[in-house]
Amino acid sequence: TCTMKFPLLLLTTLATLTTLHPASIAAFTPHSHSTNIKMSPRSTSSTSLQISALESLADLTTLSIDSGDIDTVSRYAKTGLITDATTNPLFVSQAGANGDARYEAMVAEAVSYAKRTTCAEDGCPVPEETLNCAVDRLAVNLGKELVGLVPGRVSTEVDIRLSYDTQASVERARSIIAMYEELGVSKDRILIKLAGTWEGVQAAKILEAEGIQCNITLVFSFLQAAAAAQAKAYLISPFPGRILDWHKKQSGQTSYTPDADPGVLSVKRMYAYFRKYGYDTICMPASWRPSRGADVDGSDVDEILALAGVDEMTIPPSLLDSLSALESTDVVQKCSAESDAAACNDPDFTFTEESYASYWEADGCGQEKLKEGIDAFTTETENLIKILIEKF
Repeated sequence: TCTMKFPLLLLTTLATLTTLHPASIAAFTPHSHSTNIKMSPRSTSSTSLQISALESLADLTTLSIDSGDIDTVSRYAKTGLITDATTNPLFVSQAGANGDARYEAMVAEAVSYAKRTTCAEDGCPVPEETLNCAVDRLAVNLGKELVGLVPGRVSTEVDIRLSYDTQASVERARSIIAMYEELGVSKDRILIKLAGTWEGVQAAKILEAEGIQCNITLVFSFLQAAAAAQAKAYLISPFPGRILDWHKKQSGQTSYTPDADPGVLSVKRMYAYFRKYGYDTICMPASWRPSRGADVDGSDVDEILALAGVDEMTIPPSLLDSLSALESTDVVQKCSAESDAAACNDPDFTFTEESYASYWEADGCGQEKLKEGIDAFTTETENLIKILIEKF
């Protein structure tokens, strides 16, 4: 629950705050890990000519829909093809400003909860602790809604401005789990989402030891993935599309064949390392780009098809529609635990903070894209804060 452990800052100091971020939600079902959650069987009576690429992909990889829209998630979940959902801080912020009565009720409850648990009075400047509590509660309210729509886990993000503070991230994560449990949601339905900094990975290591499973997000390099696996993180979310963006900028090359896409190759390297050395960490890529260029018909799903067979994927509605329009023959398994493990050439050595920092200094893509991601989510934090302040 939210408690006032430190002196509160008044509303007039909000411009200086650097520790607020909307918890973002992600829901998914493990593809190869044991779970007590039962999935509804899907009919396989259709002929290959009647099966879409989306259906074929769902047979190889657990699919999540990248959307915070309740109606959209519900509609796709009912197909049996999309059993999970993922969102990000942008979607949480949009929920705060949606205007739909259902989202408005979530916001109102979050504000009321924050006032009640931090003793903030009506008509007074809104203190930092109360805003933190309201931000987390709104994310939990949206997460609870997703739990009712999907059979898998829901991932809720810790304040991203705590990404370089291990202990603060751990404390915030425990508070989020407590909120879920207050609402009757068991922690085995929840993943705590943390940014892929060294400190975020160490927070995951602590939380995993406590039985709180974690999702390391904003992963742009093999270094981050390996560190997360060594910390026993439940899942990582690498972003092949943004990795491709970086390589295009550096090389000047405007297009790649999908199998040679730098983002695809990076994800396959992470996946191969996990499988070769027996790490249980799930690889769930997100954020997609057209490998061959946006002007090539069908290229919007290049990276998705090039990673068919990986543990998990999260895909936005527009690309789910694109996959639905393609035939099943367009899907060929590209990721295989056995073959990818055999092809892995990376050694398995344990990182220390010092060795990690040394390698990280040379990781241009990881450094640039991680900062870019944190900065972008910070903007959404500030947008959500403005929305919530108006509600107090």
